[in-house]
Amino acid sequence: MDIRESNANIHRDAWVEVNLSRLANNMELIRKSQPADKKILAVIKADAYGHGATMCAPVLLASGIDYIGVASVDEGLDLRKAKIKAPILVLGSVPAWAIETAAKNDIQIPLFTDEQLKACEALCARQGTKTKAHIKLDTGMNRIGVSKQKALEFIKQVKSSHAVELNGIFTHLANAEDEEKTKKQIEIWNNIISNIDTTGLILHILNTAGLMTYNVKSNMVRAGIGLYGLYPDLAESAQKIEGLKPIIGLKGRITNIHNIKAGDGVSYGYTYIADKDTKIATIPIGYADGVSRGLSNKIYGSLNGHKIKQVGNITMDQMMFDITGLEAKTGDIIELLNDDLTVDNWANILNTINYELTCRLKVRLPRVYIR
Repeated sequence: MDIRESNANIHRDAWVEVNLSRLANNMELIRKSQPADKKILAVIKADAYGHGATMCAPVLLASGIDYIGVASVDEGLDLRKAKIKAPILVLGSVPAWAIETAAKNDIQIPLFTDEQLKACEALCARQGTKTKAHIKLDTGMNRIGVSKQKALEFIKQVKSSHAVELNGIFTHLANAEDEEKTKKQIEIWNNIISNIDTTGLILHILNTAGLMTYNVKSNMVRAGIGLYGLYPDLAESAQKIEGLKPIIGLKGRITNIHNIKAGDGVSYGYTYIADKDTKIATIPIGYADGVSRGLSNKIYGSLNGHKIKQVGNITMDQMMFDITGLEAKTGDIIELLNDDLTVDNWANILNTINYELTCRLKVRLPRVYIR
């Protein structure tokens, strides 16, 4: 087994484990689900959704991705510093003052405002540098992008600009799980695309949920959460890609074991009170590590293959489990996330999405990479 640590000096008995073999396999399954001539952009923003962008990127590139998507210029710079040479596209807004840095580091930007275009032209006049860009259309997400009313004129302006190397046009689906709402966005997309010359341009609209559901005029898809073995909400007609497996695990070693009596409380507020003599194990993982306090008394761990209940309020740095009846010692590993204990379950408890919870785990926990 190939094990690589993101931090050579781990001084905590808690870590996130990332399976790079599964990442490569998930990528292969997504690739097989798409036409052979369709490009794939791997979305590794937010530090690859908490999995570690600089470690995931080389695996994805070796698996055949064509583009990398990030949220900001800074995320792109981190990849360039890690010697990642693939095309990088910022998916979020880039302020005019950051365009020069993006251009210098061969990071492509989403272009959708007159201010951005003027900044590109000023940069070119000053340094002779062209800015690589994809025009971002707002087809209904109402977040960023040029409006459908202004789209054709803006595309014309950008195409005629000597300061921009236009590489693509894209938009984002707001409700990929809702076919009726998505059809309206696709109609707006098609109306714009059909009225311009798209020769040589990369066209992309489909995210993970979209690529499993819709057939749209485009030549690239953006794979995000699916790469990490998790599924977004899907429409009824979606052709779910079977076999995707989560690549993340969360583990902590037992730091203390002790016995309590019936009637004793555990942790702040005594939200758990033992109804019998109970053996309690503590691990050094808490809400500051991304495990929400709202999960207190509602989740389980696994100790030597046995399912164990988390008890008491999750604290900033630690949490406790009921291990009554089990043989255990300090140093034994308790798993919080694995194939049976899933982040989707946590998301259901918290009424949120799996994306948010994996992103939280990047705060303090070291990562260990395995194959």
